[in-house]
Amino acid sequence: MTQEKLTQKAISLLKSLIETQSFSSEEEQTAALIEAWFIEFNIPFKRTKNNIWATNKYFTEGKPTLLLNSHHDTVKPNSAYTNDPFKAIVKDGKLYGLGSNDAGGCLVSLIATFTYFYNQENLKYNLVIVASAEEESSGPNGLNSMLPIIPHIDVAIVGEPTLMNLAVAEKGLVVFDAVVAGTPSHAAHPNENNSIYNAIEVLQWFKDFKFEKGSDALGDVKLTVTQINAGSQHNVVPAHLDLVVDVRVNDAYTNQEIASILAEKSPCSKITPRSLRLNSSSINLNHDLVKAGIAMGRKTYGSPTLSDQACLTCQSLKLGPGDSTRSHSADEFIYIAEIEEGIQIYIDLLNRVII
Repeated sequence: MTQEKLTQKAISLLKSLIETQSFSSEEEQTAALIEAWFIEFNIPFKRTKNNIWATNKYFTEGKPTLLLNSHHDTVKPNSAYTNDPFKAIVKDGKLYGLGSNDAGGCLVSLIATFTYFYNQENLKYNLVIVASAEEESSGPNGLNSMLPIIPHIDVAIVGEPTLMNLAVAEKGLVVFDAVVAGTPSHAAHPNENNSIYNAIEVLQWFKDFKFEKGSDALGDVKLTVTQINAGSQHNVVPAHLDLVVDVRVNDAYTNQEIASILAEKSPCSKITPRSLRLNSSSINLNHDLVKAGIAMGRKTYGSPTLSDQACLTCQSLKLGPGDSTRSHSADEFIYIAEIEEGIQIYIDLLNRVII
């Protein structure tokens, strides 16, 4: 099948995905749509829960393996939608619908690209594609669960909207639960150890604190207090105040190093990471994928947003059609032309690297 026909079929698949609910952990029906694509093209595939994966026809042991990955789950639509989020609407060159931009356009473009190369012999890389679940929730049954099942991966392209520029690094994430202690008492009596007042100094510390090491690709670590909770009734001074702290980690630190620094230096009585598994990720600027992308005129940058790259230990490149600023927005859309361009760039990029 020609590239042009593959592109049109990919756009048709995206319309079907939009019109099929696929909230995280509820992707059974979109998984079936992706299965139908592989069946139509006579490509053997496997399904592990709601993850669909396949390898190229001439997969050969001993070659390096390139993973093509994007996800088919979505967040729930926000209340500001004016269109039906489950209706694929094309208007003024835009394809509207929930998941169109994040990350349906990337997914169908990568599926079309994989299909384009599936039957080709003597590739320099083996290809593995995973259409994964539970990316939006960082759930236990997404790409992270597939890594022990699929062949060993040497490098990956993760499809997320980047305007087809090269996200050569991505910040990791650690969420902390922190406690500011105090002395509980009746509000009518003196109390010099009010946990809410104690939090003033603690919040100022978090506002002012800076991690020392920056990154050329990702800049500084970004620390943000995002939630505060204390007290149960008006006449009781609470024994403690709870904070949630969101830390976006650059590639100069491991998540464990971030946790150790905050445990040692923060003025909280207790600060505990929820998870240390969502690491920063990057690819060497001298990797053939990056050099080929730059030669094609694509820009490089560091991404502040999290993706399934966080669960990979190999080098990885985030690259896909669409614009990250549209993700999770009301009346989400992707330009049809972005999908057409995305497939073209993916194919041109791989032609330079794996042929």
